[in-house]
Amino acid sequence: MASVTLEKVKKDYGVVRVLNEVDLKIADGEFVVLVGPSGCGKSTLLRMIAGLEEVSGGDIRIGERVVNDVAPKDRDIAMVFQSYALYPHMNVSSNMGFSLMLRKADKTSIETRVDGAAKRLGLEPLLERLPRQLSGGQRQRVAMGRAIVRDPQVFLFDEPLSNLDAKLRTHMRTEIKALHQQLKTTSIYVTHDQTEAMTMADRIVVMHNGNVQQVGAPLELYDKPANIFVAGFIGSPAMNFLQATMVRQNIGQALFTDGQKLRLPDGLPLQEGASLTLGVRPEDIRIVDDGPLKAEVEVVEPLGMSTQYYVRVAGEQLRIYAIGRPGLAPGQTVRLAVEPAVQHIFDPESGNRVEAG
Repeated sequence: MASVTLEKVKKDYGVVRVLNEVDLKIADGEFVVLVGPSGCGKSTLLRMIAGLEEVSGGDIRIGERVVNDVAPKDRDIAMVFQSYALYPHMNVSSNMGFSLMLRKADKTSIETRVDGAAKRLGLEPLLERLPRQLSGGQRQRVAMGRAIVRDPQVFLFDEPLSNLDAKLRTHMRTEIKALHQQLKTTSIYVTHDQTEAMTMADRIVVMHNGNVQQVGAPLELYDKPANIFVAGFIGSPAMNFLQATMVRQNIGQALFTDGQKLRLPDGLPLQEGASLTLGVRPEDIRIVDDGPLKAEVEVVEPLGMSTQYYVRVAGEQLRIYAIGRPGLAPGQTVRLAVEPAVQHIFDPESGNRVEAG
């Protein structure tokens, strides 16, 4: 096992820059997830760590060794791809042991490692099958087993679950997390699915347009997003946003475009008349009899143990996540309350979080 360190890592394709001086330290044994929308640079960064893409600037270290010019096969990493990349003419056992055979490992050692990985992944009954005889989840486990037998310093996962259906994806992410807890191998996992990131990671790296937006533990990013992008990307359902103006009448309040007002956290460093963006997570909006905000229900989505409502406030559609079945209907008028402690305030110009003093 080893740490992975990125120091001002850049990637250019001609005159187009796709990664901007990324600095990141991944500790030995840590499970870090790179997350962001398509085109943000996360897969490119992973491929640079693997040696499949050249570094345009900066250094990549695995342990204490700079690996910028080290061939992929000599970096002591193992990569699990989205496409499984199994050899169709080889059975499961041969697929898992092929990399060891290329390294000219002895037959007994190969069999021992393959059997050990198969036992961990529940593949023992499948060792003689060909890839075409396996389900999608079984193929993904074989791809993981092929990586495990190499006993690398670092595991790299490039959107490994995106080809699976929703139920199997949930099952496999649990298996990967449990496997990491057993092996304790440094792991870097790329996904565009923030639910995968939240449930699997020790730390999340949120990326956008080639830049790292924020790095932190899942709940740290959820509770204190650094900017509007992170706030809107992390969380399912996504955070609601309302544009407002700061007014002070003994207490700080948000004045919305329809004239409604809502109390803000004390100590915000905002002047009278300053523009602000108010962020509120769907589960933090309460439907009450005497709330300060009036809203109209537009859509009701019953989910069984909970209900999602889409309501209209100050010309904006907000989503509310409510436990139980309050029994509201489209067209109904409701009153809403949002406590200052659960509000997220952002500068609409820079997008950055505004902290109360």
